[in-house]
Amino acid sequence: MRIVKSTCLVILLTILAACSSSEKDITGAAKINNAFRLFERAQFSMYSGNYRSAVEYLERLDSLYPFGAYSHQAQLNLIYSYYQLSDFASGIASSERFIRQNPRHQDLDYAYYMKGLINFSTETGFGKELFSAPISERDAGAARQSFDDFAELIRLFPNSKYAKDAQQRMIFLRNRLADYELHVANYYMQRTAYLAAANRAKYVVDHYPRTPAVPKALEVMITSYKLLDLPELAENSRRVLLLNYPDYNI
Repeated sequence: MRIVKSTCLVILLTILAACSSSEKDITGAAKINNAFRLFERAQFSMYSGNYRSAVEYLERLDSLYPFGAYSHQAQLNLIYSYYQLSDFASGIASSERFIRQNPRHQDLDYAYYMKGLINFSTETGFGKELFSAPISERDAGAARQSFDDFAELIRLFPNSKYAKDAQQRMIFLRNRLADYELHVANYYMQRTAYLAAANRAKYVVDHYPRTPAVPKALEVMITSYKLLDLPELAENSRRVLLLNYPDYNI
């Protein structure tokens, strides 16, 4: 009788264990299936150009299954969708989060590129030309950050497929930063702060050589030094200008 009871107990425990294991398997499979469905819907929304809907699915996927099979791609797609919606703050935050949490991911270069591109778009986005001051007169914070982002991408991933585009954008940004510094130098000139103007113009010459702003910066230096009664510095600046830009009209 005891043997029968023992046998029944073993069988019962085995059945319970099997049921428990089965429930876990079903739960795991359901999670994978749910994650896949969210990812699939997000992909469809992106392909359809409905990025607002894509963000909703991707945010839900990232919230419910942060360590699932689709988590990394979902985070990258979320960055791109934010960019398409001009939600630049969210896009930058998501890029920085991905970079911080995935330092060895195979698509890390893409996160760096998107961060630079979003900052670039913050600088040159739609409406800027219509409703803002001329680009050389605007705050250059976003341009400087974008330049640094692209520079970091090229430093870490010189062979990245995004490196060439990043380099081209850096040329534009470098000229933009030089123009901004020249604008500040001219601002000081208008307010008779000649020493500040000369120093700012010299910064352009020293830090942004071979940009279109350099000859104008040298001209500011010449004028400022003359007004400050510093003839030697004025003459040195004039020589540099004529040596490098012989056709420039002073």
